[in-house]
Amino acid sequence: MSGNEEFVEANRRLWNEWAPIHAASAFYDVERFKEGGIRLRPYELEEVGEVAGKDLLHVQCHFGLDTLSWARLGATVTGADFSQASIDLATGLAEELGIPARFVCADLAGLPSVLPGDFDVVYASRGVLGWLPDLSVWADVAAHFLRPGGFLYLTEAHPMLWVWDDDEGVTDLRLRYPYFSRPEPLAFPVRGSYADPDAEIREPVEYGWPHDLGSIVTAVARAGLRIEFLHEFPFSSWPAPFLEPRDDRTWRLPSTVQGELPLFFSLKASKPSNV
Repeated sequence: MSGNEEFVEANRRLWNEWAPIHAASAFYDVERFKEGGIRLRPYELEEVGEVAGKDLLHVQCHFGLDTLSWARLGATVTGADFSQASIDLATGLAEELGIPARFVCADLAGLPSVLPGDFDVVYASRGVLGWLPDLSVWADVAAHFLRPGGFLYLTEAHPMLWVWDDDEGVTDLRLRYPYFSRPEPLAFPVRGSYADPDAEIREPVEYGWPHDLGSIVTAVARAGLRIEFLHEFPFSSWPAPFLEPRDDRTWRLPSTVQGELPLFFSLKASKPSNV
């Protein structure tokens, strides 16, 4: 992370501001979550499979709704995030709902030094990789925490989704951002939050790093994990000006567009049993 510390710290301040705003937003709908149920997508449940009785580590867990969803399905869960405000909210929510869960605040690279043990599943989902300057650190940490025979499961926006101009009012596909990985972050002026665009935020800029699909897969493979599958999907889990909402809570290219693009993907990679 050498040379990127100031950008990571700016993002940490931003997420500490965002956390309480997100917890109160209609986007996350915490009150509905408190009534029961889970926030995980059907394809995730199918691809991850049965988690009852398994130990699951959720990295970059934000304030824990997905983490607690896995707990409701029977997993013994640990959530980790670099935002103390997020971890405090997650811990409070777990206590309020009486859901057993452990939450740890740590930078990803430092997580092995503060979190003991290993896990059957390391889970990461939706909008997490772009905040990371170095995917090799992320993959190595995931491999570190997996016990032999365990697996990493990632579902994330496809790198192809990030290359298009998504300014408000843009409804056609206009190539704007880089696809391939680069060491320097892209800088974006902060306008509220994706969960509440009208929220007042002090932190002026957010920073993100593009990661192409080849770099993601290569980082996982170099960490010693065996790729079980890579699935690409023609939908997104969140809106964009050039996408249309569908009844299944996804957003897709308009029906007037000929052809398809990958907008989301999932990846499963296992740790060999003989390690």
